[in-house]
Amino acid sequence: MFDSFFSLLSSDIAIDLGTANTFILVKGKGIVVREPSVVARNRKTKEILAIGNKAKKMVGKTPLMIETVKPLQDGVIADFEATVAMLKFFFEQLSSGGQLLNKIIRPRVVIGIPSGVTEVEQKAVQDAALSAGARKAYLIEEPMAAAIGLGLPIDQPQGTLIVDVGGGTTEIALISLGGIVIDRCLRVAGDEMDEALTNFIKLKYSLLLGQASAEEIKIQLGSAMAPIKSSPEQKEKQMVIRGRDLETGLPKSIKISAQEVREAIAPVIHQIIEQITEVIEEAPPELTTDIVAKGIILCGGCSLLQGLDKLISEETKIPAWTAEEPQTCVVRGCGKLLENKDLLAKFKVIGGLR
Repeated sequence: MFDSFFSLLSSDIAIDLGTANTFILVKGKGIVVREPSVVARNRKTKEILAIGNKAKKMVGKTPLMIETVKPLQDGVIADFEATVAMLKFFFEQLSSGGQLLNKIIRPRVVIGIPSGVTEVEQKAVQDAALSAGARKAYLIEEPMAAAIGLGLPIDQPQGTLIVDVGGGTTEIALISLGGIVIDRCLRVAGDEMDEALTNFIKLKYSLLLGQASAEEIKIQLGSAMAPIKSSPEQKEKQMVIRGRDLETGLPKSIKISAQEVREAIAPVIHQIIEQITEVIEEAPPELTTDIVAKGIILCGGCSLLQGLDKLISEETKIPAWTAEEPQTCVVRGCGKLLENKDLLAKFKVIGGLR
């Protein structure tokens, strides 16, 4: 009764607390925060200096007394204090910007979490939200949230295969009758692609790249498959990259092609595809038929990698397609749960149980 009264006076919020980016949706107002999950702080005093976009611009450019940290690693909280500080910052932004209707009555929060996290990791996320200012914090598994966000018929006796490729984790889940039949939480995703690209360039060109540079190269040139050429003379995209020469220690520029980037990140992509194949092989025959009919649904930021859907389709012999606005599927699903108490009661995670 009291919770219903408070909900009328406050704006409840949905959060996709990602390794790479944080998305926040305010009930009735839509997505109002799209910021990198990065915090800059003083190493000694732990004073927070910047959060989000401002902090990301500092990565690799800070003096010794300042550190930039990603509060989440592989989809789970790696730095509790930084996570609380980041959430508090976003909550305060919403309050001062007039997005939250009431500064006194704290909001309810629904947060998406990877399906493979432990109870301790679940508790850490919940505690972080409560410490940041939430009145109540509910957790929901990200594949289920993504399916709800896409408006898929998850409560029907039909198999739906969701693949959420994010920054820190790849979530693969076969959903039917409102539950997850088979799931895989692979802690290999966009960050590992950046790392693979950094190592590739280091070994081939003796050039040391920063994290931000590797991510930019992946965005500009990254692909899972070679594009179809309109003519034999057509060349793949190239770009000039700059880093530190490991032999001389001096700045050095080289030209890298899309084909080299594809070669660098291929092992990571194949790890993901292997797990997708395993889930399909383990699926009950009736649900396999549904997967073939409906296809494999891709979401998450790294699902935007050029040709990923085509490569998955080619390797699994099953159609694959990328959802519309794949980065926001989870937060939109969490937002729908805020509007439906019965749905929230059904899918929220409590003590590791659905």
